[in-house]
Amino acid sequence: MRGGTDGGPDGDGPHVGGPDGGGPDDEAAWLAALRPSRIRQVQAGAPAWTRVELVDVDTGHGPVLRDALEAFGIRVDRTAIGQARHLVAALTGGERAPYVVLACHGDEGAIVLPELAEEVERWQPFHGRLGPADLRSFARFDGATVIATGCDTGHPDLARAVLDCGAAAYVAPAGGPFGYASLFAPVFLFYELVEGRTLEQAVGRLQAHDRELAMWRLVT
Repeated sequence: MRGGTDGGPDGDGPHVGGPDGGGPDDEAAWLAALRPSRIRQVQAGAPAWTRVELVDVDTGHGPVLRDALEAFGIRVDRTAIGQARHLVAALTGGERAPYVVLACHGDEGAIVLPELAEEVERWQPFHGRLGPADLRSFARFDGATVIATGCDTGHPDLARAVLDCGAAAYVAPAGGPFGYASLFAPVFLFYELVEGRTLEQAVGRLQAHDRELAMWRLVT
């Protein structure tokens, strides 16, 4: 995770214990006097204020999205998905982060899987697309907020499957936004979250931005 310039994550300068080198109480008072932001937790010494699992299903913009979220004081664990078995492994094992971002392409309420050579494809548990029933057969979200970027991944059937797999909330587009809107949407949402907005407030501000971003829906 990267900080901002001059030692502070948002450019407030290098401080240890506060601007005058005081103790923890002085630092807490100094941070409290600054503009409210969850990044203050990082300035106070935490490595990150939250963690995101970035499940990058062949989108091409996963590294850029990771860098953007790290700039917000977020720990990002990116998993590049090259085949269906990678996706199964990513969504079943390990301790689930508070947020899971499914950076993917979608079609008619399903996640589009990477195209593979026949000799590799034949060993996959799912082929072409991953639908709601497929997801229910293996995914485990354990109370995470899940954010998807693919076209039509906000379809009600897929949204219900995500919640059935244990997600506390699901945010995804109910339509086909243009490509860079799918990159911008999670960046916008996490900007709002680091600014202290609730998830409901963040989604509302996203929807109000323009017609493309209005496609994203929150389901709980």
